[in-house]
Amino acid sequence: MAKKRTPIKIKKSTRGTFTAAAKRSGQTVQQKATSVLNNPNASPAMKKKANFARNAAKWNKGGKKK
Repeated sequence: MAKKRTPIKIKKSTRGTFTAAAKRSGQTVQQKATSVLNNPNASPAMKKKANFARNAAKWNKGGKKK
């Protein structure tokens, strides 16, 4: 029997902030995630958002797995 998953709760104030940052820098969300995770000076909050974006990309129909 499959376990029931609880929905992810994201504060309304933080929804879309990573996507907006990616658009401002002229990158896709995945390009921005890669650049943030490779940057040692990136803030911890931005790194969390980047990691979430990388993981969330895998949820939709299997997605790319590295």
